[in-house]
Amino acid sequence: MSDSAGTRSYVTVEVGGQIFGIAIERVREVFLPDRLTHVPLAPPDVAGVLNLRGRIVTAIDMRLRLSLPPRASDQRPMAIGIDHKQEAFALLVDSVGDVLDLCESQRETTPATLAPRWASVAECVHRLDGRLLLVLDVDRALEPPAAAAIAA
Repeated sequence: MSDSAGTRSYVTVEVGGQIFGIAIERVREVFLPDRLTHVPLAPPDVAGVLNLRGRIVTAIDMRLRLSLPPRASDQRPMAIGIDHKQEAFALLVDSVGDVLDLCESQRETTPATLAPRWASVAECVHRLDGRLLLVLDVDRALEPPAAAAIAA
């Protein structure tokens, strides 16, 4: 959410050791996913579907979407509920952090040296105490990889 002081709120998440910020207005809810149903013939990054209060939600494993190794079997992912093109999605992430209010004037363009896996889903960056927070472009992150390859 933006305010007159030029700040925007982000929910922070971690995927593969990288911290991301998701604009709070894109986040419907944060939850621990339970009972994912496998979808036959779905791409590997589609972890399955789940029923969330009567809504069918497609779960996307962000580690696999970003070509990272799968998380250890003893690590349970957290989920960020997102709406995209009138559909419900759950982004499966390693962990969820805090909500940060960041000054829009401190935004920086994505560095040219950023690894392509991160740059492909980053809208911009913020520097935080020795770490780089990537602002997740939710629409690009949810674009099927085949569609992204065709568009390029």
